[in-house]
Amino acid sequence: MATTPELIHSYIKNGLECTHLEVEGDGQHFFATIVSPAFEGKRPIQRHQLVYAALGERMREEIHALSMKTLTPSEYQG
Repeated sequence: MATTPELIHSYIKNGLECTHLEVEGDGQHFFATIVSPAFEGKRPIQRHQLVYAALGERMREEIHALSMKTLTPSEYQG
C-alpha cells in the first residue's frame, strides 16, 4: 500500500497529542507541521524523537523522507 499524507497524518494523530497537524507529500517525500503540548521544554531532536516514536516501525518500512516543523502551541500562536 502506498504511503499518503493522510496515512501519515493518522499515524501521528494516533500516537501524539496534537493541537494542529498538517502533512503534505507526493508519495515519496513528506513534510509535516506538528503542534503539540508534548513539545514543551524539549529540544528539536527530542521533539522529532516523539514523532518518530508515534510513527514506530513505519518510519523504517513505509516512510522514507519526512521533514518536520515541530512547535509548541505557544510557538505556533506567536
